[in-house]
Amino acid sequence: MKYLLKYIAVVALACSLANCSDYLNTSSPENSDDEFVTSTLAETRKVLSWAYANYRQGCLMGAYAFNDPVGSDTEYYPEQGSANNANARLKPQLLTVDAAAGAFNNLYSTIARTAKVAALIEAKAQYQSDVANGKATDWTQLHGEAVVLRALCYFDLIRHFGDVPYGHENTYVDEYELTSRFDIYDQIIASVQAVEPFMYYLGENGITAERMSRTYANALIGQAALYSAGYQTIRTDVDGLYGALQFTTKGSEEHKAVYARRADYQAYYQTAEEYFQAALDHLGTAQLITADTRSYADNPFQRHFQYLHDLEVSPESILEAGIMQGETASGSQTNEFGYAFGRPSNGGNGEAPPKVFAAIRVIPSFYYGEWEEGDKRRDVTAVVTGSDGKGNELLIPFNPGNMVNGGISINKWDPNRQNPPYTTKSRQMGINWELLRVADLMLMQAEVKAEQGKDAEAITLVNKIRERAFGNSDHNIGGLTGEALKDAVWRERKFELVGEGQIRWDMIRSGKFVERAIAVQTAMAEMMAGLKANGYYTFANGNTISNTVFTKKVYLKNPLTYDCADPGDPALFPGWRGQYDYSNTPAAGKVEGTEHNLAIKGLFDYIDPNGAEATALKADGYSAAPWGSVLVQYETIYKENILSGITSSTTPPIYYWPIPYETLSMSKGKIVNGYDLLQQ
Repeated sequence: MKYLLKYIAVVALACSLANCSDYLNTSSPENSDDEFVTSTLAETRKVLSWAYANYRQGCLMGAYAFNDPVGSDTEYYPEQGSANNANARLKPQLLTVDAAAGAFNNLYSTIARTAKVAALIEAKAQYQSDVANGKATDWTQLHGEAVVLRALCYFDLIRHFGDVPYGHENTYVDEYELTSRFDIYDQIIASVQAVEPFMYYLGENGITAERMSRTYANALIGQAALYSAGYQTIRTDVDGLYGALQFTTKGSEEHKAVYARRADYQAYYQTAEEYFQAALDHLGTAQLITADTRSYADNPFQRHFQYLHDLEVSPESILEAGIMQGETASGSQTNEFGYAFGRPSNGGNGEAPPKVFAAIRVIPSFYYGEWEEGDKRRDVTAVVTGSDGKGNELLIPFNPGNMVNGGISINKWDPNRQNPPYTTKSRQMGINWELLRVADLMLMQAEVKAEQGKDAEAITLVNKIRERAFGNSDHNIGGLTGEALKDAVWRERKFELVGEGQIRWDMIRSGKFVERAIAVQTAMAEMMAGLKANGYYTFANGNTISNTVFTKKVYLKNPLTYDCADPGDPALFPGWRGQYDYSNTPAAGKVEGTEHNLAIKGLFDYIDPNGAEATALKADGYSAAPWGSVLVQYETIYKENILSGITSSTTPPIYYWPIPYETLSMSKGKIVNGYDLLQQ
């Protein structure tokens, strides 16, 4: 708690500038004071830039973004026996008490800074005049940015830590206790409601998705209401924590916790609907990308991610965390996102491409068994090949590990798709981190409308997403209502948002975390049984996973591949893989060979390894490669990595991180970790 109190006790903002003057390029603290900090718009923007940077560098990436992208029924973490995915496995009791101390403390430091900036702006006569005149100005916009960023930090805190201390920033306190998360959600909603009318929409007055806008503020109000309304695991060991709130519960009480939803949830769905609609009605320069004008591709879903590769703000983004390419002036790492979550590479620094750890892997039963034929999102989302760092494509085996090990990888962020790829150093590629995009917003609104029985409106929103995914309306849904419609919305969110850190929260909010966890565990078990018994397993959609596939290196004039119109072409299907041509990059000297692409046969159908087709393939230069057999070999590891904390149909999901030890120890016994998490 000492680190938190350093910021809680700050009375003058100038006192807290000492460690960031290089970044802000301001005067030294002894020459600064509160009046100087808000003396001009430019000086205030500098202070806010520190807050944005601290959120980006100190709050987002710890333990692979709080395990959000690797703990669902579509995604898993690839290593064996690592504590890095204890939370993703629903076993946070294995974490040390300070496992997330860095992110926890940095969230509070960002809260303190933004709260102070907001208070200083509120004292300015110009700001007061602007508010009195009921108009958005540069001062009211900056004030709104500070308030919304503060609200976002609290939103992150209560999602990941549950009930936390609230409202003590920039005041000295020697006693503090937990505040109900439901009260904090109400405070988030109220604080952002108060400022959003005085902010600029996206695109107004130079506001891009790299800054808080009125568009995003409306969306955040909707999100806070949506999460407050949804199911979540709440504590049962703190008397009076939730006041007079009444709850509907599911399952049993375990770990001093229960899976529950507030009884008055419908009022919050109404708030969510209102503000999601306000954001959708005023997207400004944001839009759902529905057309692809590139000459070499026709995939509007991938077009969004290509903007991020091209170091451009995507027009589909409502909020992005801006990331710099290369080293910063201070040498600090700001590029962890692409390295941690990109398509895997075994390369080292200066190689083609450099190392990519690739923490997000796609559950095999989801990849094979759930995608519909013709969905353009599959190959953009998931990939079975990575890079060797020498300009060549490699099959990703299912052996537990990282880089080009660990199984089917996320493919939305691929260093090969930068133009040109950044080859100097690992962790420095500079791909922006998208925090909210239009498709996500639309599907949250569909979820809210389905929950309220507004079936036709929910279906319309889902079908807009599906029409982009398939390129036509042939796959539109219709005639659904009640639970079937809600399931369809959550299913669509799975296909749209794999790897983006949202599916885990959908599972929690829906009240169906346990059911979905058991369903994917069952699907994996059935697949494993088929592989053991027959050497292959065929899913209901017709896709087959086999113990063995057949591969060979091939030459393609254009080695970086896109959509494949011919599933019979083993070098191009599945699409969106291959390699960038590194012969004209600084890493050209690292490139080996001339056949940089990998042709794959038998990925979705069974080829008898002792049959005539296999014999012909071997004669044509193909080699047998272990595939599903490796899954069987490591079945125990996959059972552990895929939501293994769920062991029965009544188990409440435990997904919180421990509140750090200093916060506990300095609370004079008023705060202890719940959920059977460690105390010290």
